[in-house]
Amino acid sequence: MVHVDATVVVRGGGDVVSGTIHRLYRCGFRVLVLELPQPLVVRRTVAFAQAIVEGSVMVEDVRAVRIDSIEEVYRVWGQNAVPVLVDPGGESITLLQPDIVVDGTMAKRNTGTHRDMAPVTIALGPGFEAGKDVDIVIETLEGHALGSLILAGAAQPDTGVPVPLLGFAAERVLRAPCTGTIEHVVDIGQVVKKGDVVARVGGVPVRAEIGGVVRGLIQNGMHVTKDIKVGDVDPHGVQSYCYTIFDKARAIGGGVLEAILYLYRGGQYARPGAKDPRVEVPLY
Repeated sequence: MVHVDATVVVRGGGDVVSGTIHRLYRCGFRVLVLELPQPLVVRRTVAFAQAIVEGSVMVEDVRAVRIDSIEEVYRVWGQNAVPVLVDPGGESITLLQPDIVVDGTMAKRNTGTHRDMAPVTIALGPGFEAGKDVDIVIETLEGHALGSLILAGAAQPDTGVPVPLLGFAAERVLRAPCTGTIEHVVDIGQVVKKGDVVARVGGVPVRAEIGGVVRGLIQNGMHVTKDIKVGDVDPHGVQSYCYTIFDKARAIGGGVLEAILYLYRGGQYARPGAKDPRVEVPLY
């Protein structure tokens, strides 16, 4: 016998939290993703949020489907897929009454998630206090503590500095030179050289500062503001990396799974009076 089928609502479907969504789905959880009407996702090929734009997407071996109302969630679960709903305010959480809520918006501030939303509440990164805003916070800063559980207090503040790859850090990030509409010149997966034009914003070129593979590029036609991250170049030059979940997202996903099992260990949830949402089913 194994315990599965707990319902999880994940706020956010970007590339980082998609590692969590993927892992929870593969472990048997019923996952609903809540997103913005126009997701600001850079690594679109590994983000479940892209279902909002395309209708359906595959992230590795897991399919996600856009739904337009909470009533459709059971139909998509029945199709062995992850439903993605436009609901940035989280109104559907009250209707669905999930067992677990994960805030993966990566907004670096709390946009409304609180412990009363579900028997188990988990948040990724800074902006939340474990034991107050949510039950557990997961560390998202690259380094020794990445993916670890914070049972009291907050995650480390965001440094604003990308993790170096082959010695390149800020140089690998593509930023909007001005406010305007982005127009792709190349797309994700293409190889570029230093100085190549990757996109234009309001007609102004966005050039690669290093050579490598374009690993991320915000949705074509999106209105962006000056200095916002619109893409990134991976100096490793491995095209397959563009289409698979990356190490940081996997580590954080492992931390979320650990947090859920930690809180439900032995069938006894740490918060007094909370019900155990799990359902016993036979393994064949």
